Amino acid sequence: MKHLRSLLFVCFLFSSLLLAAQTQSGLKEKLESLPGVSGIELLESDEFSEKYLVRITQLLDPHNPDAGTFTQRVVVSHAGFDRPTVLITEGYGGAYAQRPNYREELSAQFNTNMVHVEHRYFLESTPEPLDWKYLTAENSAYDLHHVTATFKQIYPEKWISTGISKGGTTTLLYRAWFPDDVDISVPYVAPLNKAVEDGRHEPFLRKVGTADERHAMEQFQKLILERRTEIVPMLEKYCLTKGYTFRIPMDEVLDYCVLEYPFAMWQWGTSVNTIPLAGSSTEDYFDHLVRHSSPDYFAENQPLGSFFVQAAGELGYYGYDTEPFKDMLSIKSSKGYLKKIMLPASAGDVPFDPEMYNKVYNYLKDNDPKMICIYGQFDPWSATRVPDFKGKKNLQIYIEPGGSHRTRIGTFPEKTRQEIIDQLKQWLEE
Repeated sequence: MKHLRSLLFVCFLFSSLLLAAQTQSGLKEKLESLPGVSGIELLESDEFSEKYLVRITQLLDPHNPDAGTFTQRVVVSHAGFDRPTVLITEGYGGAYAQRPNYREELSAQFNTNMVHVEHRYFLESTPEPLDWKYLTAENSAYDLHHVTATFKQIYPEKWISTGISKGGTTTLLYRAWFPDDVDISVPYVAPLNKAVEDGRHEPFLRKVGTADERHAMEQFQKLILERRTEIVPMLEKYCLTKGYTFRIPMDEVLDYCVLEYPFAMWQWGTSVNTIPLAGSSTEDYFDHLVRHSSPDYFAENQPLGSFFVQAAGELGYYGYDTEPFKDMLSIKSSKGYLKKIMLPASAGDVPFDPEMYNKVYNYLKDNDPKMICIYGQFDPWSATRVPDFKGKKNLQIYIEPGGSHRTRIGTFPEKTRQEIIDQLKQWLEE
């Protein structure tokens, strides 16, 4: 009993010291003083001295305050008021940023604060009622502009904006709309598509990797389609168990899983050695297909509806090459598949507007921001990467040899990794 009391006292003392340290920094009080910031909650962190979940009030339409407001989830992780700040321009939901062990690689490398911003219309940052017309690239840029202006009041040192995949595209468009908000931008694996079915991904996939690897994937696709009568019932049972529902027949669901397969394999850097050997059971082939090209991507009841609205309206997407399988598919064409089977019914018809692509492209062409773009050589999204504009000193593009959508600065060969870090360090010290 005596030992238990001692243990409880130690725990109480530790908690008191931790709370005292947090209070002494004054961060919570500073957050409370910021206009539009509410719902402040202390979070656990293994990486930072303090970490808070906050909500910031945003205008639905920054050009029309009468349209109303919503609250956006932001996670603030504190390294020091005299440290630089990394702004994570998340393209989707941001719940993962609340994990105690989460730290973005630039923040870890340079010991910076982190301000992680969940994208509008995802998870806790979804307006009510849901009106899709306010989900635009420009409005998301204004969200980030407001966040940056607000938190610069407590973090006045240099700012780096960064994001991954769609979040990387958000980094690009934010810089184009507000070029002076941050000092440095580091978009990772960020596509810059110019149409709903851009047209550059299919040729990319016809040349990526080795001929043997491409052949192995195509042969697997054909094998699945050849066993359609066996696999469709398996797919129906699988989707029923998972609770997936679709707007299209199960035969077509299988078609799209097969068409998506090489994109998914290359995107995530999955080796063709994972393909079941010749003579394997149909169950083994089916398990491999749904593991790497899951039908949930084409389901009605899945959480990516907001992304598909943006892809259809501004961000663009990719098409499929059906030619190798034209006599094996149940569909006559895959044209328009995103709007047909993946767009939320509540969004209605969403015409594509190339303004975002043109604005970002022209900004990068006509300017030379301090920006490092990170890509993977074999990632299909690299087909629509930021172009190599001539005469740029600051705008730099790095492509990891053999890299996938998982490419980060830390995955590059040591020499290149150090080169990138040295450049960022130089910019931070200027």
